[in-house]
Amino acid sequence: MDFTEIYKQSGNLASFSPGAHFILNVVENTLIVRRTDTLQIARTWTVTAPSSTASILTNSRLTPSSLGVTSEGWISHAGWSCDSEYLLAASAKKGIIEVFKLRDENWNARIEAGVEGLLRAEWAPDGRHILCFSQWGLRVTIWSLITGNATYIQFPIHPDRGTVTLSVLIPVTLFWLSDTRSKDAIGVYDTTDSYKLVRHFPVPTSNLSSLALSPTGNHIAIWEGILEYKLYILSLAGDVQGTFSPKPDPGFGIRNAAWHPTGMFLAVAGWDDKIYILDGLTWSAAATLELSSKIPVGATLWREPSNWLETTQGRGFLSYERLQGPQTISLQRTDPTKPSPKSGAVQLEWNKTGTLLLVRFENCPTVVHLYDFPASSDPFVPRLRCVFQHSKPVLHAQWNPVRKGSLALCSGNGSIYTWSDEWIGDNGVEEDMAECIGVPANSRLIRYFSAFKNIDGFIAKFETRNIKWAPDGKGLVLLDKEVFCCAFEVEEDGTES
Repeated sequence: MDFTEIYKQSGNLASFSPGAHFILNVVENTLIVRRTDTLQIARTWTVTAPSSTASILTNSRLTPSSLGVTSEGWISHAGWSCDSEYLLAASAKKGIIEVFKLRDENWNARIEAGVEGLLRAEWAPDGRHILCFSQWGLRVTIWSLITGNATYIQFPIHPDRGTVTLSVLIPVTLFWLSDTRSKDAIGVYDTTDSYKLVRHFPVPTSNLSSLALSPTGNHIAIWEGILEYKLYILSLAGDVQGTFSPKPDPGFGIRNAAWHPTGMFLAVAGWDDKIYILDGLTWSAAATLELSSKIPVGATLWREPSNWLETTQGRGFLSYERLQGPQTISLQRTDPTKPSPKSGAVQLEWNKTGTLLLVRFENCPTVVHLYDFPASSDPFVPRLRCVFQHSKPVLHAQWNPVRKGSLALCSGNGSIYTWSDEWIGDNGVEEDMAECIGVPANSRLIRYFSAFKNIDGFIAKFETRNIKWAPDGKGLVLLDKEVFCCAFEVEEDGTES
């Protein structure tokens, strides 16, 4: 991999455009767009202060703890529209959303939230509407960039999580709501017709925790809060298609759920160490995956070499230690009688084709599990394929959005970790390869943009705390607390892909 220079950023706001031709990043109250091929600045915009009326309304809801904070007016949310034509920058504390146009530096749209406040702002699937979630869960305001009109949806549950949308197969957006009787409900809105209400139906939960939509658009999975392990499968009309609750009752509720890319299976994980794979016909458990300290025969343990960063001085790459045969990993003991036990799966994520399932358990934070799922023509017997063991807790792990067998991880040190099943061995056959790659950023030059000019400085140590793939799967954004860089794969002819 080739690494770029280090650039300043704020709030972990740096991401590729949907077409992967540009990268946006935020520095305090400035939005910066760079070209991917050269990292040269293409556009800059600054989010200005709110109007006098908005300032009065905003100041009326400031708490003493928020007064005098220098970062109060900084951009808190930023993102691309689906076609890379527009960019959004919002300051939640100031209650301001500004929209900019990539091809016209002088074009600008502005939204001021007012007394209801602003919790978060995000793009709608069509890239021409902006969803503004007010504080206290009062309502969602949907602004149209085309007409300038607003649509209002009252009382969303969990407004900090945003929306759940189906933008590819069917043009609807779903909100989980609380109706006037304080009952859980789901609203389905048509994104092609000014967000008119299509369906509104109560759901059987007593304390709706979250929901997940099938990739096919046929089913909605909803589940109860932490005190009850119960999942319901609904149609888009609100009819209950199935329920799932394991026996015996594990004592705590569901922590994560993830649909298979085909919609044929649903992986469900609670606060225990079990993952249930539900089939899409009976909604019962077709397989159960359970965390164990023993790694079975047939699975590979990839172990990070000890002190490799010091040995290589953070440069170059080194393969994991590959251990086969029966191995063991250490698990942290948890006390189920204490609140928020450190157990259960904190991440469930399928790869692009659904042939691999990535799992991270909280009671073994340095370890990542990969489970292999058979093809549709083979008997359905999922198995543990490999385990990655690191010296520090894994902070993020992401599948490549394009390639089915490519994975990237980070653990808050000066490196990234990659795994691929596309490596061509000496015998010409594809095989697995796991590598530790140092980020050559120690005592490196840092470049940042301030007051409309580039300023050079130095960074003593770069620690990869977050990673984001480019949509084309050929590059990564690596994020530290206040800086970022990019990494691009190098093709065989020596050019960056």
